[in-house]
Amino acid sequence: MSSTPLHQLDRVVIRFAGDSGDGMQLTGDRFTSDTASLGNDLSTLPNFPAEIRAPQGTLPGVSSFQLHFANHDISTPGDAPDVLVAMNPAALRANLPDLPRGATIIVDADQFTKRNLAKVGYSASPLEDESLAGAGYHVHSLPLTSMTVEALAPFESLTRKEKERAKNMLALGLLSWLYSRDTGSTEAFLRAKFGSAPEILEANLTALRAGHAYGETTEDFAVRYEVAPAPMAAGTYRTITGNQAMALGLVAAAERSGLPLVLGSYPITPASDILHQLSAMKRAGVTTLQAEDEIAAVGMALGASFGGALGVTTTSGPGLALKAETVGLAVATELPLLIIDIQRGGPSTGLPTKTEQADLLQAMYGRNGESPVAVIAAQSPTDCFDAALEAVRMATTYRTPVILLSDGYLGNGSEPWSVPSAADLPYLRIEHATEPNATDDQGEPVFHPFLRDEQTLARPWAVPGTPGLEHRIGGIEKADVTGHISYDPANHDRMVRLRQAKIDRIADGIPDLEVDDPTGDARVLVLGWGSTYGPIAAATRLVRAAGAPVARAHLRHLNPFPSNLGEVLRRYERVVLPEMNLGQLALLLRGRYLVDVRSHTAVRGLPFTAVELAQVLHEHLLDVQGEEAPL
Repeated sequence: MSSTPLHQLDRVVIRFAGDSGDGMQLTGDRFTSDTASLGNDLSTLPNFPAEIRAPQGTLPGVSSFQLHFANHDISTPGDAPDVLVAMNPAALRANLPDLPRGATIIVDADQFTKRNLAKVGYSASPLEDESLAGAGYHVHSLPLTSMTVEALAPFESLTRKEKERAKNMLALGLLSWLYSRDTGSTEAFLRAKFGSAPEILEANLTALRAGHAYGETTEDFAVRYEVAPAPMAAGTYRTITGNQAMALGLVAAAERSGLPLVLGSYPITPASDILHQLSAMKRAGVTTLQAEDEIAAVGMALGASFGGALGVTTTSGPGLALKAETVGLAVATELPLLIIDIQRGGPSTGLPTKTEQADLLQAMYGRNGESPVAVIAAQSPTDCFDAALEAVRMATTYRTPVILLSDGYLGNGSEPWSVPSAADLPYLRIEHATEPNATDDQGEPVFHPFLRDEQTLARPWAVPGTPGLEHRIGGIEKADVTGHISYDPANHDRMVRLRQAKIDRIADGIPDLEVDDPTGDARVLVLGWGSTYGPIAAATRLVRAAGAPVARAHLRHLNPFPSNLGEVLRRYERVVLPEMNLGQLALLLRGRYLVDVRSHTAVRGLPFTAVELAQVLHEHLLDVQGEEAPL
């Protein structure tokens, strides 16, 4: 048992960084799982290059994984790391600007060779000139590579290079000791992953245990730390990413609606994980189709909807552009279709592995003609589950395409999720049309495919092959009620307005926008949508802690908006809207409600920080309240 003093901490932010081949995503994922098992609240931010393998040891090849864990409720992966684990000079140089004074740096000293230093522009090793210590950092320079090779000396059949690959497990073992994490779940993971390769398994286990043992015996660390569990409601919890939650939400929605789930998808970063997850769930009645391109993928999904199934397609921004024509076909045929867009940096290929929320206007208007669809956005990794259920409810109830927006930050990020009881999930049962719904001039029963429900304006959903329910379908305009092909100007005007009215009717079934305004006297409202939820919540907490009243609200439904949105916006002297785009939602709100919404925008491929947004809010408070606003 270690005699190193144990200090209690409220929260810690750790960033693992190294070359793309150093296993930083796996290391961070395993540390996250071990942390979750202890009951800490947590939030993560994976960050990796788009290239499959950038030149080794270079700045473009740096991959990182940031984890924020605490003994209280948190909403972001942290603004800046308290601890940086850097596996080479490139990882140190790329992440050093983010470190606050007093941060701890653990580096693999073996990698600070002249060659590796030169690759990133270091003329001399920062470990030797004491520049890091002089800047206030606590530096632990450890020979992680050679320690790993030495620990694995008994594995004579493994090459040195194969042994070096396990250094991430040695680093994980050390950090697990330093922050009092149990490694049991990681050992179980390794056994499952490498069970068919016993020597590789034992090598990784040995490296993990060697790192933990080094922490227990070394005098390099004066203290070790412990973060107590966060208070949470009773229940069963698991760590989940946004893409995993989205996949499970789709399966749950299919089960609750009684519809078979069919996913037509073409692999694209950062949406591919949903395809991966669902392809492993055939036992739940899921059919996954990996198409040859984005257009084929959405065609498969719409065809499944026409056949009476729950048709879903997943993509990111470039793929959403390619799917536009088929989404318009779904609007014209008035079939339920779910399009999930995990947004990324653009335009074109842009920043495939970085986050952005700049597809909103494309989701709203990226089709020809008057082609309205419902649009909603998830706000956190765990909320992706609930957002999927809500999107399916809207699509099936109103017979409309629904675009569900997430992004790379949510899709790849993770947090604890309270696993719900199936009985507590909303009931979404859908009944297909089975009988004629009208009579012709001779009194004979007929089926009118556009005879609408009076409340929802949804048309009946008839499965092909149902006797007596044969009807025309396609992209050419149809006559109201009968569905006959029609070029009549008045009919087209009516159908355009009916399709828009159907989307507008969705507002009747969604809750009013809730405003978090504890004092009731705030003059500034900060409004958000999508993944800005966490940073806005953290920033609002900072501003209120300084004694300034500020109200907060977050939009899930973006088309249609909640019925009370206009009243909420007009209630405050100033509305501030942070977005990871150049002000797309602000443009829509100004045009719709004639309110001077103030944008705060950034498109850096990274989420906002809480401190950044808190400063923005302070500036607006000063502008509105003058000297009365605290700083």
